[in-house]
Amino acid sequence: MESLSKKSNISKLSLGGILVTLGVVYGDIGTSPLYVMKSVLYGNGGIQHASENFILGTLSLVFWTLTILTSIKYVCITLRADNNGEGGIFSLFTLVRSRSRWLIVPAMIGGSALLADGMLTPAVTVTSAVEGLKLLPVFHDLFGDNQRNIVFLVIFIICILFFIQHIGTEFIGRLFGPIMFLWFGSIAIFGIVNLVKNPFLLRALSPHYAINILFSDDNKLGFFILGSIFLCSTGAEALYSDLGHVGRKNIYFTWPFVKICLLLNYFGQGAWILSSRNNPAFALTEDINPFYQMIPHGFLVYGIGISTLAAIIASQALISGSFTLVSEAIKLNLFPRLHTIYPSPLKGQLYIPAINRILCIVCIGIVLFFQSSEKMESAYGLAITVTMLMTTILLFNYMLKKKTPLVLAVITFVFFMCFEISFFLANIIKFFHGGFVAIIIAVSILFVMYLWDRAHIIRMRYEEFVPIKNYIKQLTKLHDDPEVPKYASNLVCLSKCPNPEEIERKILYFLFDKRPKKADIYWFVDVVVTDEPFQAEYSIENFNTNHIIKIQLKLGFRIDQNLNVFLRQISTELVKNKEIEPQTNTYSIVPNRKLGDFRFVFIQEVLSHETSLSAWDSFVFNTKLFIQKFTASPTNWFGLDTSDVYIEKVPMVIGHSNRVVLKRKDREIRNK
Repeated sequence: MESLSKKSNISKLSLGGILVTLGVVYGDIGTSPLYVMKSVLYGNGGIQHASENFILGTLSLVFWTLTILTSIKYVCITLRADNNGEGGIFSLFTLVRSRSRWLIVPAMIGGSALLADGMLTPAVTVTSAVEGLKLLPVFHDLFGDNQRNIVFLVIFIICILFFIQHIGTEFIGRLFGPIMFLWFGSIAIFGIVNLVKNPFLLRALSPHYAINILFSDDNKLGFFILGSIFLCSTGAEALYSDLGHVGRKNIYFTWPFVKICLLLNYFGQGAWILSSRNNPAFALTEDINPFYQMIPHGFLVYGIGISTLAAIIASQALISGSFTLVSEAIKLNLFPRLHTIYPSPLKGQLYIPAINRILCIVCIGIVLFFQSSEKMESAYGLAITVTMLMTTILLFNYMLKKKTPLVLAVITFVFFMCFEISFFLANIIKFFHGGFVAIIIAVSILFVMYLWDRAHIIRMRYEEFVPIKNYIKQLTKLHDDPEVPKYASNLVCLSKCPNPEEIERKILYFLFDKRPKKADIYWFVDVVVTDEPFQAEYSIENFNTNHIIKIQLKLGFRIDQNLNVFLRQISTELVKNKEIEPQTNTYSIVPNRKLGDFRFVFIQEVLSHETSLSAWDSFVFNTKLFIQKFTASPTNWFGLDTSDVYIEKVPMVIGHSNRVVLKRKDREIRNK
């Protein structure tokens, strides 16, 4: 109930919600003016080659990219595909996975590409912001033009950024909104100051200039200029991913303001370029950044400072988003279970140490590998185009599921696919200029997701389930047998059988055959992760007994699986309802304690040598088991660190056994 009330409060349009939205949602797309026009000029040979026609075409492409990809696709259409208020590619997948099994493929590809993008973004944004220091005479006098100093400073900022994750960002998060409001207001003012000198650039709002520049001689990159233009929309996916944090109404209200501020800044940069292209001081400089150059000299220090803060906020939002994305993948059985910490009471605030370390190492590696923002921009954007394509595929299936007229759904699908495929093809060239880094990261993450999904399919294909009712007499006899020592008052076995009347055969083998386990109550608990993000329900089957109970927990993919807490609540309610008998406790410091000790049992599978699988499936399963050694244990994952836990290892025989049958052959005894 608490999470639902929080979600409803966040969804309401309010001043607090607006500020949170500005601070959480728009960090990535809001810092794109730091590098978009810079990347365009760099790819076209520098400011001296920027004609009026080129600038008009570039600005027109930026405007229509923001309009079509962000405003129409994500704000107007995709935000409506919410899963009880939650957004993101995995939330969208849970809405449509009942249509077809293959839809898990675009979900995994899109999710892995989004995580790869999350590793590149902090490096790109922080480096682009810090490089503005080179324009300050004081910095230049002290450190010169050595890029290595910028690299060291960027790495220092990134290290601090990842270090503070473990203490939570509740306090810092309160500052995000006001700072980003100040950021957007500042870039809008900087843009207006320059745009008033050349207001005729507003002609670029016509799509004629966008189409014309793709085929113009003024554009040296031709069609591939879209690779740089696409950078202006690299935060569009965050509008959908962060839907559950801020609510649809707050995004609807704030996006027009953010878009206007961004466009004013882009147009202001265009005006500065046209007024400065003949300046001899810039003639031989290819890596010039119009964003900093157009800022009035007296406000340059302020501009660098606010840019760095905005870059840090953008990075923080993507880091937090990566934690959430991985958490959802784990709950959907697409990723290894990793130790998760909740450093603050805020909804959505979580910290995954393993992911934090990986993100930090990769970000530092990217900075050291590329050295400058120009080279990073050459690699940036390829991964996120893949995520957008996969989102479009899932969105098309969502529209079909919602009974959208087929013609309208197909037109929408074809329109966005054509648009995004164009950007994807334009970004392909980045593969050879560093884009391979993002692809390697994305493919690595995708491989892990594939391993987890494939191994689960293999295991479920050969898992043997048996009806519990067939073994009630044996369990009752064991429960009442005075000669068998008690193993536990409450013996809890975790099951993976969704049928409330069945259980895995290996659990009964553990109870009966591997030294009989006597208990006052046998609890069989099955945790089902549902498509509703905050669902928290349970059902009971007691088989007309008071000592055999099968519990089915239905938990949404955003709910933490705190088994100990949930089971204490359920057992207390069952005693209160007189569905089970209270247990006497001779020794206890807890007054009026109604139940005795709980012992939790997990059956850990080890692939048997007798298993006969294909070479690939065997590799998949063994690789998953190897990775599991370095991930969170069941004890940690289910919040049982302080509980009595026993882990039983059992051989797992999958497929047809290759067991060799011995043939007896007695030695012949010869009569002497």
